[in-house]
Amino acid sequence: MFMDKKTKQCIQMLRDLVSDVQGAPFPSGELKNELYEIWYEHAQRAAVSCFEYLNDNFPEEQKELEKTIDKMFR
Repeated sequence: MFMDKKTKQCIQMLRDLVSDVQGAPFPSGELKNELYEIWYEHAQRAAVSCFEYLNDNFPEEQKELEKTIDKMFR
């Protein structure tokens, strides 16, 4: 399967995001706020980077995604 540079970069960014989300600290009474805040900020940066990249490089797909999301909330 041939993948161009944009697709490879997108896949890597999504893998990084999923990895960050999978590494989420388990919520419990013993969870320190500092640990959660560090994880949350890291995951948010990865998510924002992914969305910006997708919007910049795959605009047609973004339009379809927006339509799908709109349908979910009707």
